[in-house]
Amino acid sequence: MVTRPAVFDASPRQPWAALTFDDGPDPLWTPRILEALDHAGARATFFVIAPLAVEYRDIVVAAREAGHGIELHCTAHVRHTRCSRREVETDTREGLEMLRSIGIEPRLWRPPWGVLAPWTEEIARDFGLRLAPWSADTHDWRGDPASEMLNGIEPLLGPGSIVLMHDGLGPGSLRRGCQETVALVQPLVALLRSMGCEPAAMFRNERAQWLPAAGIRKAKA
Repeated sequence: MVTRPAVFDASPRQPWAALTFDDGPDPLWTPRILEALDHAGARATFFVIAPLAVEYRDIVVAAREAGHGIELHCTAHVRHTRCSRREVETDTREGLEMLRSIGIEPRLWRPPWGVLAPWTEEIARDFGLRLAPWSADTHDWRGDPASEMLNGIEPLLGPGSIVLMHDGLGPGSLRRGCQETVALVQPLVALLRSMGCEPAAMFRNERAQWLPAAGIRKAKA
């Protein structure tokens, strides 16, 4: 596991932090999260499951028009270590084609569960994608109260931090809804701003800089 901090364009003048959401879009919960972000005046990045993005295209388009980033999560939510290289290449190609069909051109890729096979990074390069890690995991899939999630990640927050949340109920989720994630948005944004960090989309400009981070888990070759 790589443990260096994740950094993206956190300048001394205006430090940035990233709110990220995986496993959507969800027809019920993604709009509620978008509403919470709008109320907070914050921008985020959504790593979408491509077939869902096509099915709920209006939600994806609305998120993009609101200034949020839309990037690739997967086509099928399967760990790369349980797939062959060819299967992951096909999954990635199909996902990119689906997203392009609705006008989305991803530049970032967060594989399911952040798990990398020995060849995942090479596939990313082949498709012109950058792997997108996280540095603070809310574990919101467990359904913990928003206050507990906030307390749990507070020591991990600061300039360049990347917070992992979910706007969908993906495989392994222990909760029935994302209401606690919705409730987390406002206090999380407030806490980041109290630290001098502004929540922003991860690729808000071409000067974004990347380092490996906790959350990207490499399998042994």
